[in-house]
Amino acid sequence: MPVTRQIVCPHCAGVNRVPGGKPATAALCGKCGTRLFAGKPVAADAAMFAKQTQRSDVPVLVDVWAPWCGPCRMMAPAFEAAAATLEPDFRLLKFDSETDPQLAARLGIRSIPTLLLYAGGREIARASGAMGKEQIVAWARDRLAG
Repeated sequence: MPVTRQIVCPHCAGVNRVPGGKPATAALCGKCGTRLFAGKPVAADAAMFAKQTQRSDVPVLVDVWAPWCGPCRMMAPAFEAAAATLEPDFRLLKFDSETDPQLAARLGIRSIPTLLLYAGGREIARASGAMGKEQIVAWARDRLAG
């Protein structure tokens, strides 16, 4: 019997049970009816960040950034392209550290851009500095495998 996974909706934050045999890219949210994966990063506030990292069975890759940060803006297209490659095996979030400095402080963010990788409700890896698409994809997959 296929294993059921919990996947948090990127739109309404509803927690969905998706059968392991069903393609996650075709899954719709039972609460709001939107696709659970769209191949794009999800903008996350503190509540969405908490729900995605704590309730989802899918590993979560977070880009912590700020609008004034040049390297962050340079990395944004690469992170978006990485989402198209990594989803549905990963959920990609973009967290603007300027909108919630308390969460950024709680996460120990010292420089941006910073990538955080969560699995099983806890942070398993982090890296600071801009990366290209292939670097982001390789970094996330390597950290999850190791």
